[in-house]
Amino acid sequence: MAEIIVYNMKIPLKVPFETSFGVQNVRDVLLFRYSGDVEAWGESVTDSYPGYSYEDNGTALYIFRTYLLEILKETEDPMEFISRARKIKGHNMAKSAVETMLWDLQAKRKGKSLKEIIGGSKEKIDSGISIGILPMEKLLSMIRNSLDRGYKRIKLKVKPGWDVDVVKRVREEFGDIPLTVDANQAFEKNVERVKMLDRYELLMIEQPLNERNLLGHSKLQREMSTPICLDESIHSVEDAERMYEMDAGRIINLKIGRVGGLSESLRIIDFSRENGIPIWCGGMLETGIGRALNVIVQSRKEFTLPGDTSPSDRYFEKDVIKRPFIMEKGTIAVPSGNGIGVEPDIEFIEKSSYSRYAFRIG
Repeated sequence: MAEIIVYNMKIPLKVPFETSFGVQNVRDVLLFRYSGDVEAWGESVTDSYPGYSYEDNGTALYIFRTYLLEILKETEDPMEFISRARKIKGHNMAKSAVETMLWDLQAKRKGKSLKEIIGGSKEKIDSGISIGILPMEKLLSMIRNSLDRGYKRIKLKVKPGWDVDVVKRVREEFGDIPLTVDANQAFEKNVERVKMLDRYELLMIEQPLNERNLLGHSKLQREMSTPICLDESIHSVEDAERMYEMDAGRIINLKIGRVGGLSESLRIIDFSRENGIPIWCGGMLETGIGRALNVIVQSRKEFTLPGDTSPSDRYFEKDVIKRPFIMEKGTIAVPSGNGIGVEPDIEFIEKSSYSRYAFRIG
């Protein structure tokens, strides 16, 4: 007899994280636990507020208990599960939470690491840092500390009015460090501001326009030498194909939850390799459970750019896993144990959860 336990818990962030769509002080987490012949875990990258996506914790839990649970009762194979779940329109983050849990389950039943199953080869991955909107002196101090710690790439969140002058100051202060900016769709009405960033030799400009505006991105890319990287626009391999065909972007930020899980992620990775598109892994303030999956997928050779995967102590005083991720010389070790290779701190999770739901599936 197996059951799925869903935990809802709040983990305070060490410092507020501000982007163009708001300020986040707490990570409101949904964790999925398979409890049966083995233990397996997944994490929903939704939050309590639908700022990044239309999905939030409430919709994820509703979609799971109303639709995905019935599929889960019929199959525990991750690829078959997601194939059936595609009949449900949207809700990729909810699907991903369950599908990635099943990948962990499958790997553990086979006695293998998930890294081995997906064809990963790296022992360590390069770590980049994403820095939210901060007062200038705090921003410069954080960049300095991040470089001292060994981060391989600095990403700045920007928005209209917090853009060109910020990048100019950072370049003046730190020279030709590996630097990117992330607009989170904020420049739909300020395209000329984006073009002004072209002079600063950025590695990329991430998602300057609305996620649906591929034509706008394509026009902008033709007018700039800096590569545009698409994030929110990519929900499937078909979106990646459209980006490539329209030249709406030249780099992909892969977020496993946003595209509906590991199965679709692997399709996008294969497409990027076949067409010479650089790809890297973004982050959604994941706990150690979701972070483990991000680290593992980056063990694939296709990931040649540092992602947003930081050590656990970047965001949390205490993580939900017993051995948090650490960074050494700008790299993070890829878990090699069975499944996702981390051990959740169940006592901490149980104690910290403000809601807990249990569902029998067998």
